[in-house]
Amino acid sequence: MDRKKFIRNGILGIASLATATKILESCSKNDNDDNGTNASGDGSCTVSPSETKGPFPIKTPSQLVLENIKSDRIGVALLINLVIENTNNNCEPLSNVLVDVWHCDKDGNYSEYGGTQMQQADYTSVHFLRGRQTTNSKGEVSFISVYPGWYQGRAPHVHVEVLTTGGSSLLVTQIAFPENISSTVYSSANYSAHGQADTSNTKDNVFSDSLSDELATLTGNLTDGYTLSKTITVKG
Repeated sequence: MDRKKFIRNGILGIASLATATKILESCSKNDNDDNGTNASGDGSCTVSPSETKGPFPIKTPSQLVLENIKSDRIGVALLINLVIENTNNNCEPLSNVLVDVWHCDKDGNYSEYGGTQMQQADYTSVHFLRGRQTTNSKGEVSFISVYPGWYQGRAPHVHVEVLTTGGSSLLVTQIAFPENISSTVYSSANYSAHGQADTSNTKDNVFSDSLSDELATLTGNLTDGYTLSKTITVKG
């Protein structure tokens, strides 16, 4: 199967996401040009770090049940693959829980906010790069997105919240990106005007004390896009 066509074409659409994700996983094992950093954990069954929702959380996640969260945003394709595990059950996959994700666009701006000193661009009436999915029997969810940019004082990141179907929060956490890949992306077309991130992972106030547990595995390249893989463990 052609992994390159999958990401470059935006991927196949919602109906084909489950099949396409399996294709990507299979192809990733054979891609010699992939550049990844492994941060899947040391085999211990511990809860993932708890972090702040930040200043730009999703306002109405129940209205954003989406696999494709890209909307009209421009950038390098990114497929986000998450696995949710249950520390109360020997880190077995946790099915039927809600997973919310949100992150900024290539210029460091969030939807649903803006027109303030913190974010001058006003995106209060749009909802790009935000979505919710329910984990399958293997604890998996996937989101089609674009590589996030950065904003002052923060390293590149994605926010994640895991909730019960009744809406009770099990964990809020964040995912960090390998700096070598971010540097490559930020030197590319569409990102270069915004420049390189001003904060490293080790100096980031969220990741500095927990980076090994929050750093994602990324595979891929600029032309074909990247696949992010991360396991998140909660008290189910």
